Amino acid sequence: MLKFLKLTFVILIFCTNSFAGADGELDLSKDSKPIKDCFEPLNRATFALNQSLDEAIIEPLAKGYRKLPDPVQRGTKNAVTNLSNLITIPNNVLQGDIKMALINTGRLVVNTTLGLLGTIDVANKMGFPKYEKEDYGQTLGVWGIGPGCYVVLPVLGPSTIRDTAGSFANVLGGDPWYNASVHGNNEFLNKEIFIVSKALNGIDFRANNIESLENLEKNSIDFYASVRSLYTQDRENKIKNNQRGNIEVLYKDDQDWEEVENQ
Repeated sequence: MLKFLKLTFVILIFCTNSFAGADGELDLSKDSKPIKDCFEPLNRATFALNQSLDEAIIEPLAKGYRKLPDPVQRGTKNAVTNLSNLITIPNNVLQGDIKMALINTGRLVVNTTLGLLGTIDVANKMGFPKYEKEDYGQTLGVWGIGPGCYVVLPVLGPSTIRDTAGSFANVLGGDPWYNASVHGNNEFLNKEIFIVSKALNGIDFRANNIESLENLEKNSIDFYASVRSLYTQDRENKIKNNQRGNIEVLYKDDQDWEEVENQ
């Protein structure tokens, strides 16, 4: 039973990695670089497998999650976001943004203590800057390393050669959860909690985008190509810290494609 639960949690990470950093909103900018899909036949086969897993396991769980009271959903999202600081902070440092590393360290301390282990976003109420997640794949991009070929990983979903390498660093690079204290007495968080947190993040994201993904699939001539474009452009925007042009295309909830001009 324990092995089955662990496998389920790993499968749920697919949701999180599918649109890394999207945080409940699907978006496509107009400007994008050509996508190198070196392994397209294999990628499409893997994509079909992941869709089957989503239909059989992930979407039903997401629909059940949506039935929970709003405070429970919000608290879960806040707690998982708070834990993600443990990956964001070292990547702030690696990207040379010491100021943001200090701000996010303060955010982590405040939300973990005053915010009841992050279930309440006290830092946001105190006026902390908007939180932007960072990971090792983004750091490699900031360092000038290109994405390489687009790949679809079994279970884990859309990625690139660069982001796949970054994902291994997230898990293996010194254990990002190590040295994080739960009660201030050096009770370290372990990889099991890392897996659970990623799974919960995946459920939350999938629950927030059930209609969005259904409409995207319904309105796409090629759903695989749409997801590929969505993923690669989202990652490009995250690496640029969301410094986009004046025009972007939004697709969220049950709305149609909408062209928006940023002021």
